[in-house]
Amino acid sequence: MSTKKIIHFFTEYLVAFKHYDLDKVVTSYHMPCTLHMPDEIVLLKNTKACQQALVNIFNQLQQEKTSDIIAKKSSYSVITDNVFLVSIDWVFIDEQGEVFTDFCAIYHLILLDNELKIINVVSHDLSNSQSLDYPFVLTN
Repeated sequence: MSTKKIIHFFTEYLVAFKHYDLDKVVTSYHMPCTLHMPDEIVLLKNTKACQQALVNIFNQLQQEKTSDIIAKKSSYSVITDNVFLVSIDWVFIDEQGEVFTDFCAIYHLILLDNELKIINVVSHDLSNSQSLDYPFVLTN
């Protein structure tokens, strides 16, 4: 059950990101949660703070003229029955078909009321990519 649920969660997350669907992406996060980026750590205490953080990310993606987002390598580990660790290597492609950024994101997910939610995400340089217990493939 875990693999199918995680694939479904991140497939929907990826589609929402590609379509700049703010409401759908926001529902993927548990409040409060934290975003750890290379240059800052952001505590998102509520939906409004999450929306603002995501608007900033969406603006960056639009400025870079993002044409595609690809999950190159994905895997997860089960921490408890309702906590999962997920590692995804993301590649962002611009309208010329060039990679403009790539990184490894480590997600901490919690299963609440049969729904997965992100409680923490840590983004690192791709050199820090991790291979966890169970590999999976995201397609869109």
